[in-house]
Amino acid sequence: MHIHILGICGTFMGGLAALAREAGHRVTGCDAGVYPPMSEQLRALGIDLIEGYGTGQLGLKPDIFVVGNVVSRVHLADGTPRFPLMEAILDAGLPYTSGPQWLMEHVLQGRHVLAVAGTHGKTTTTAMLAWILEAAGLAPGFLVGGVPMNFGISARLGRQAPGQARPLFVIEADEYDTAFFDKRSKFVHYRPRTAVLNNLEFDHADIFDDLAAIERRFHHLVRTVPAAGRVVVNRRAESLARVLAQGVWSEVVGFGLPGSDLAAHGEPHDFEVLHHGQAAGRVRWALTGEHNQTNALAAIAAAEHVGVAPAQAAEALAGFQNVRRRMELRGTAGGITVYDDFAHHPTAIHTTLDGLRRRVGPQARILAVFEPRSNTMKLGTMKAQLPWALETADLAYCYTKGLDWNAAEALAPMGARAACSADLDALVGQIRQAARPGDHIVCMSNGSFGGIHAMLLRALAQRP
Repeated sequence: MHIHILGICGTFMGGLAALAREAGHRVTGCDAGVYPPMSEQLRALGIDLIEGYGTGQLGLKPDIFVVGNVVSRVHLADGTPRFPLMEAILDAGLPYTSGPQWLMEHVLQGRHVLAVAGTHGKTTTTAMLAWILEAAGLAPGFLVGGVPMNFGISARLGRQAPGQARPLFVIEADEYDTAFFDKRSKFVHYRPRTAVLNNLEFDHADIFDDLAAIERRFHHLVRTVPAAGRVVVNRRAESLARVLAQGVWSEVVGFGLPGSDLAAHGEPHDFEVLHHGQAAGRVRWALTGEHNQTNALAAIAAAEHVGVAPAQAAEALAGFQNVRRRMELRGTAGGITVYDDFAHHPTAIHTTLDGLRRRVGPQARILAVFEPRSNTMKLGTMKAQLPWALETADLAYCYTKGLDWNAAEALAPMGARAACSADLDALVGQIRQAARPGDHIVCMSNGSFGGIHAMLLRALAQRP
């Protein structure tokens, strides 16, 4: 089968492309403004990338077009369609489908799917779970919304391991809508036997009116888990308690709170795993932050459902190397350390900075550089939470290009500790002037951030 993927460089669609290629399909695709890590992965796989959504791509004559949720029926101010290729597909009556639907029909069918859902930590927890199963010899397939360093790829098919009734597949399960023609959440297509509900906050203000609307979507996921399945739930989240109160028909395993089925005792970088209140293993690793400790408990609980003992899972996590763009060290210059992180929601920014503060101690300075790039942040829905999100940072710098709200006004409670600029070069110049040896600079965005990491390292290296 020849599939042509619209929006191929998205983290989900790029992983789908890798799976399709591994399964023997011919894969081509298009996107706009491509950037790593997906662009690098696709080129390494020999998948042809076309820049833009021109109608000439109809000439490829694929068997089916797989449409990412970046594609819409939006028209520009002059009346021309933003995605002319999609308009041409519709006009010609050619076959098309969504990424999640194609994945369910061609990859997930017949597998034991372990789906990881939540507002935060989906990518990291999915990668942890895949690594635990790999270390246990279960050879899972997976699709992660990033590149786990333990594997070097974001997706693979895996194989059926001896003793397993079905091949295992671990997937990051997103609540965002499937496509412009399918407004259900992506995760309802996956039909998991093991579902992780890691946390739940308001997000995606562009498609959800309020938290209750997202809770209903999460309950749609719970409804798809069979009676013999397992729902792994964070007991700290009141929103998830409300989700389960709407009905649950599977085994429920809780984690996070003392007394839960899975709990932790100790610091996030070195903690004891408690299984039904009894010590069942210890996790010692390089990761920081309570969020990663909680992610670990979720992954351990999910792995137990397919036969991996908590002690074995905890031992495996000692070798977990995290995911690219999750507090990824990009380099040092002039005694200043620069990191790249995917955080964009205020809670994620807060937990990321808190984790770094725990690691570097109270004396080291942290400079937070962030781009409000997600649809929710662009709308300004959570701008009031930014001073709280950045409270651990000594200095904060906001890249304001494309924002319709006043970031300087939102950050005013931080006083002189915060600065804003719509010019990336100017922002780099401000940071270069303020940074001192021993500082830690964290760049946070869910996009490429204009290559600011390399710009900073060059600028810092050129200082007297």
